[in-house]
Amino acid sequence: MAAKKILMLVGDYVEDYEVMVPFQALQMVGHVVHAVCPDKKAGQSVRTAIHDFEGDQTYSEKPGHNFALNFDFAHVNAADYDALVIPGGRAPEYLRLNARVLELVQAFDQSAKPIAAVCHGAQLLAAAGVLEGRECSAYPACAPEVKLAGGRFIDIEVNQAHVQGNLASAPAWPAHPAWLAGFLGLLGTQIIL
Repeated sequence: MAAKKILMLVGDYVEDYEVMVPFQALQMVGHVVHAVCPDKKAGQSVRTAIHDFEGDQTYSEKPGHNFALNFDFAHVNAADYDALVIPGGRAPEYLRLNARVLELVQAFDQSAKPIAAVCHGAQLLAAAGVLEGRECSAYPACAPEVKLAGGRFIDIEVNQAHVQGNLASAPAWPAHPAWLAGFLGLLGTQIIL
């Protein structure tokens, strides 16, 4: 298997598990992952939040770990990457206001490169205008945005994932096994036990 070069778009209060687990797991199987944040450089960090499902009407939020960036956002060129990962949490809410972030998402989609989005990551896809006529899962609170962007919201269990075309999507971090497996399939990654 040839290693792929993957871009991960993050920001402050990205969901802890949704950034840490894919970042480590994708590297573990041999891929190169550049985690970047607008206006930040390699060696700087973003704060994370831990979102949990504790029986309330929505998720709870607690402080997470600091997550170290390993590449400069200013040096990112979509043409240099094979795939894109968009973690959820609160970061997509404001990252979607950054024109350069939206341009990057659009560039990956226009090139039909694999894209993995989990939880609130769908907010970036919707804002970038890449969901028209497509199926996408996300945290249920993002369903209106998926629909308003012309997409079809796929309502699945929190531990399930959905793959359509070049997009692997899931409702939240409990779906990591299914979501990452779907994304690895899009990358052509084969794990032989």
